Amino acid sequence: MRILTINPGSTSTKIGIYSEGNIQNEFSIEHSSEQVSKFKRSIEQKDMRTKIIKDFLKEKGYKSSDFDAISGRGAPLKPLVSGVYQVNEKMIYDLNNEVKADHPSILAAIIAKELADEAGINAYITDPVSVDEFDDIARISGMPENPRLSLGHTLNMKAVAIRLENDVKKKYEDMNLIICHLGGGISISAHKDGRMIDVNNANDDGPFSPERAGGLPAGQLVKLCFSGKFETDRDLKNYVNKKAGLIAYLGSNSLKDLMNKRSDKKVDLIISAMVYQIAKEIGKMATVLCGKVDYIVMTGGIANNKILMDEINNYTSFIANMKLYPGEGELLALGQGVERVLQGKQKVIEYV
Repeated sequence: MRILTINPGSTSTKIGIYSEGNIQNEFSIEHSSEQVSKFKRSIEQKDMRTKIIKDFLKEKGYKSSDFDAISGRGAPLKPLVSGVYQVNEKMIYDLNNEVKADHPSILAAIIAKELADEAGINAYITDPVSVDEFDDIARISGMPENPRLSLGHTLNMKAVAIRLENDVKKKYEDMNLIICHLGGGISISAHKDGRMIDVNNANDDGPFSPERAGGLPAGQLVKLCFSGKFETDRDLKNYVNKKAGLIAYLGSNSLKDLMNKRSDKKVDLIISAMVYQIAKEIGKMATVLCGKVDYIVMTGGIANNKILMDEINNYTSFIANMKLYPGEGELLALGQGVERVLQGKQKVIEYV
């Protein structure tokens, strides 16, 4: 069984060849700023990225018919239950017209469907960004017009929960967990009885990250909206979600490079503030779980940095022990989800 996995990001498209329970080959196709900057919206990159992917696969000796299925990263669609979805025409329509945020992941299912149709196989998504397992109380924001939304790095967080389950020999459904995806965006989530019952919206809320502003003081944000500094709401959203956080304060979104400059007082202050905000959000999720937390689980690229993990642990060790699963693991999770469906171990969900 061989599955092609596709994960488009802001400046790259990651491709994995999944077989025998693992990613056998992984590739990252880099997209220059010149390639992507001419497009105002992610969906407009569809033809460009599709051609690049097809050309790349051909160069590596692969064709669509070499695969049993194609799996793409799930985008910010409408609220969905956790699981594996077959890509259909309704999903394609919604990806073009009804997404909750503009992110390159919108392209994954569209490109996967095109490649799959050419080969006469099926395309799928697994645990999309918009998986919603909230209790109703978690949706209340303080403004009826703006309910809290469940938008986070669900794919990786759910996959990590399964890895933890195997490591500690205890079912995911029987644990209370705080799972933190730390990358270009940051999602910190509370899991109870096998459900992700709360998570900060990684685009609008929570800690700031290497590229995103996180939660902002509402009054000051309103003033910024009418300051004349930004011509359109898209310009401001682009700043908040792509040019804020570390890059706004320090001119770089490379945490690895900035850690080497931490002797500089400003660099140290900003990195320490990000750690502080991550820890504070973990504390919020501990409250959601009434303080009964089995493990705090750290994943994503930033989790590779032991110094930062130790600093966060200094704040949070009184809550629960920390478990580390560094890296994204999203290509692997995409393959595993579809494999379970193809093997008959999990039912596919119809997107309606």
